Amino acid sequence: MSLRIFEIFHSLQGESSRVGLPTVFVRLTGCPLRCGYCDTEYAFHGGSTKSFEEILANVASYQAQYVCVTGGEPLAQKGCHALLKMLCDAGYQVSIETSGAMDISQVDRRVSVIMDIKTPGSGEVGKNLWSNISALEAKDEVKFVLVDRADYDWAKQILAQYDLTQKCPVLLSPVYKTLPPADLATWVLEDRLPVRMQVQLHKILWGEKAGV
Repeated sequence: MSLRIFEIFHSLQGESSRVGLPTVFVRLTGCPLRCGYCDTEYAFHGGSTKSFEEILANVASYQAQYVCVTGGEPLAQKGCHALLKMLCDAGYQVSIETSGAMDISQVDRRVSVIMDIKTPGSGEVGKNLWSNISALEAKDEVKFVLVDRADYDWAKQILAQYDLTQKCPVLLSPVYKTLPPADLATWVLEDRLPVRMQVQLHKILWGEKAGV
């Protein structure tokens, strides 16, 4: 079996509860969504076809404990599920970064799902697959990428409607260079929200570019 891979690289995890941990990222090519703030448009096309054996060998060369499968939208490629299983079988601690638009119910249960629920400000709120919420487990995480105060207020409503903070950790992230991080931090504190406010560490360190 094979997958279309845009890049495989070694970096520090910039988001989620694993922030700061040395991680191998396997970025798959392609995405059916077009979020207005997308920072990985370069991965919509291109890359190269790699066998699973090539992918695992490349991952192993970095000698890291953590592997993150990302995109684009990794679950848009049917072979992604098999890759996740193979990485888990190889002993890695595996996470997947996926939108709320793709079915997560068949993801290997050893994988930590980092699911991005699309806000109105993304332009893709209509793509959210709300049935995914019932598939979330305590090991998973839900992320909201926020454009402005309206997105924040919408996210609060979703948190309450689905009781999300009782299902798994919730992450709130400001769009890079759009929503000031201090503003989001202030809102979270004022509302006493039981969430993790996060910024993208990799962009603070190296800027907005591929391979970090």
